[in-house]
Amino acid sequence: MQQKTDEILYEVQGATGIVTFNRPAAHNALTFGMYDRLGEICATMPADGPVKALIITGAGGKAFAAGTDISLFRNFSSAQDGLDYEERMEAMFQKLEACPVPTIAAITGVCTGGAAVIAAACDLRISTRDLKFGFPIARTLANCLSAANVQRVAMLTGVGRAMDLLMTTRLIAADEAHAIGLVNELFDTPQALTDRAHAIAAQIATQAPLTMRAAKEVVRRLRAKAYDIDDLDLIAMCYGSRDFREGLDAFLSKRKPAFEGR
Repeated sequence: MQQKTDEILYEVQGATGIVTFNRPAAHNALTFGMYDRLGEICATMPADGPVKALIITGAGGKAFAAGTDISLFRNFSSAQDGLDYEERMEAMFQKLEACPVPTIAAITGVCTGGAAVIAAACDLRISTRDLKFGFPIARTLANCLSAANVQRVAMLTGVGRAMDLLMTTRLIAADEAHAIGLVNELFDTPQALTDRAHAIAAQIATQAPLTMRAAKEVVRRLRAKAYDIDDLDLIAMCYGSRDFREGLDAFLSKRKPAFEGR
C-alpha cells in the first residue's frame, strides 16, 4: 500500500512504514508540505495498528535531505516570520518524537540543517559511509537553531560536539559520526543500508511494544526540558537581521555573503 505525493512518499510494507523524501534532483531539500506531511504521518500513527516501526529515508541514494529548501525563505520580511517558521517546525518535531512506534532514520549522503534535526529526533540512526552531517548556517543563511533543536543534537553528541558543529559549520563524515554516537551503524551502499533498516524494523515488530514506547517516552520527556528555555529573542534577532537577508540573497545569487553582525 502506497500513499504518494510528488515530494514525499509513504508506503506500508507488512509491519513497516516507510517515509521517503522524494526530491532527489534537489538533494531532497524539504518543503513546508514535506515537513507537514511527516508530522501528519507520525501524529496519525495508531499505537496498536499494523505498523510496528517507521523508516525515514531519502530518494536517489545521494542525500537524506539537504535541510529546508532555501527558496522558501524568499518571502520572509520580519522577525515574526522566523518565529512562525520555528514554531511550525517545532510542532512537526514534537509529532515525530511522539510517534508511538520506533523511528529509524536511514541516512544516505547529505543530511544537513532541518533534516539533521529530523535524524536526531528519530530513535535510531544508521547511514551510508558517504554521510555529510551538520549545520552550515553560520556561513550560509545566518539563521539559528532553536534551543529545542540544539538539545536534540546535544543529547546525542554532547554539548561540546554540538557547539563544534554550529561554530565551525563543518560537515562531519561517517566515521566521526559513528565514533561520537550520532549514528549507530555504517554501510557501504544504499541497498545495504535499506536492507539493514528493514531488518531492524522486522526485529522491532517481534518485541514488546509497551517496553519500547516507555523508552521513547523517557527520552521525549528528557528532550522536553529544552522546550521551557525562552529563546524567542534569539530567534527574532537572527531572522530579523540584515545578515539573514544578506545570507538569503547571497545563497540564491550563488555568491559569498558579507555578514556584518546586524
